[in-house]
Amino acid sequence: MVIRMSTICIMVLLVSLNISCNEVDKASLNEGIWLAELTAIDDAVLPFNFKVRLTDQEKYELDIINAEEIITVDEIVFKNDSILIKFPVYEGYIKGIYTANSIDGVFVKESLDRIVPFKAFYGIKERFQKSEPATVDITGVWETTFEPNTSDAYMSKGIFKAIGDQVVGTFRTTTGDYRYLEGVMSGDSLKISAFDGAHAFVFNAKVNDTTMNGAFYSGNHSKELFVAKRNETFELPGADSLTFLKKGYEVFSFSFPNEKGELVSLADEQFKNKVIVVQIMGSWCPNCLDETKYYVDYLKKNPDNNLAFIGLAFEYAKTEEKALQSISRLKRRIGVEYPILLAQYGSSDKELAQEKLPMLNHVLSYPTSIFIDKKGEVRKIHTGFNGPATGEKFLEFQEEFDGFVKQLISE
Repeated sequence: MVIRMSTICIMVLLVSLNISCNEVDKASLNEGIWLAELTAIDDAVLPFNFKVRLTDQEKYELDIINAEEIITVDEIVFKNDSILIKFPVYEGYIKGIYTANSIDGVFVKESLDRIVPFKAFYGIKERFQKSEPATVDITGVWETTFEPNTSDAYMSKGIFKAIGDQVVGTFRTTTGDYRYLEGVMSGDSLKISAFDGAHAFVFNAKVNDTTMNGAFYSGNHSKELFVAKRNETFELPGADSLTFLKKGYEVFSFSFPNEKGELVSLADEQFKNKVIVVQIMGSWCPNCLDETKYYVDYLKKNPDNNLAFIGLAFEYAKTEEKALQSISRLKRRIGVEYPILLAQYGSSDKELAQEKLPMLNHVLSYPTSIFIDKKGEVRKIHTGFNGPATGEKFLEFQEEFDGFVKQLISE
């Protein structure tokens, strides 16, 4: 009887210890709003918000919030007190030590050897702290120059809307836009930011009724000064005139491998007598992701055997294997059914990309789309992509794209 009772006690003790250990190991993050902060150059703080949700399957998910944009993150791994957050499509990830109401770690992009300090705090809704009410209404169009008075200067169009102290908008450039920016006006100080799992942006500026002077931080590797002035009529150069075939070249041609290692070119049977849209892109590029989503959706809504898309990926992943994995991940997560070929890995340098496509005057932007008619002639090259954050410009692009593609198909 004593032996039996001892055995029972030991079994009860083991069960109790097992339950206790499981409770300790079980992941626990407070559900609701969080504030995250990345540390940029000059110790500038780059904040963004996310929400934590526990799904019906008892799985944690995050919703990253940038103005109207919501990015759902569903790859979160817990181990003891460590957390690993992997972003959809992009190779970047956050790793750190967590409690129920805090995360302390780093944002990592391995292929670029970039590590950015990261912290997150539960229960804080305000992305930026405001010390006083806004004294300037920033709403409107701003003619902007980044890196003024240098050889690296480039133009941009700032488009902003203020509701009280809250500000949303973006900067458009000839190569794309800076995504969904969100922030505040505190007195005469503008603070706006965005984080999408690939790029981390924060813009700080002093503003009066007619001018703006500030600094743009990208992660903790880049800082650019900028100046701006109000100009409601300002517009950037046309996206269809920046990239073109050089003299002496009649066609756009290439031969790159697909995910199976098979060489693919426009001379292949699958592309004959079809209108073709060639997309120069990278799996790491948010503007490319916006464009890819649009192309995938367009094909679903406008299936046509006379239309084909093909992507040429220029990847900064250090190995061919990792580059192909990034392409496969993009195709799987977004539902891409058209081929995406590996044009380059180890660098996304545009000069190297132009060497792979010597018929172009330059590769100015990721993405760039080449429109080829049924006879194999290049009819248009569109540089950059104005994504959903640009509002009316995005709607304008959709109308132009649809009309031009249907025109080429009808010929």
